[in-house]
Amino acid sequence: MRQTIGTAILSALIAVATMSLMTSDQTSAQPKDAPRKMLRHVVLFKFKEGTTKEQVQAVETGFRSLPGKIDTIRDFEWGTDISPEGKSKGFTHCFFVTFADEKGRDAYLPHAAHQDFVKLVGPHVEDVCVVDYWTQK
Repeated sequence: MRQTIGTAILSALIAVATMSLMTSDQTSAQPKDAPRKMLRHVVLFKFKEGTTKEQVQAVETGFRSLPGKIDTIRDFEWGTDISPEGKSKGFTHCFFVTFADEKGRDAYLPHAAHQDFVKLVGPHVEDVCVVDYWTQK
């Protein structure tokens, strides 16, 4: 009998602890050194046929200049397609912009420097693909 009561009390304590963990803020359960989730903004360009090498370079330079003009950009990298799979569907350039949160991204989109870049790239791009996501580990 004593063992049954002890088991019941232990089960109740475990249930209360589990419920407490389930309802607590998830960020408080993360170790302090855990990486913070970041918002990624991925942009792929397919250039129009006839776009010159110089025009493509101007687009590359223009996009690369944005982190120096828009302070909500936390990180930036870019590159061109080198995949041997042949599935790029004509998209040759990938630009990878990182923001701390949606507020940073939302400030970036209408920012004058970004809008100037959009005007620069617009005449040369046949298609663009944009994907935003939160980092996951």
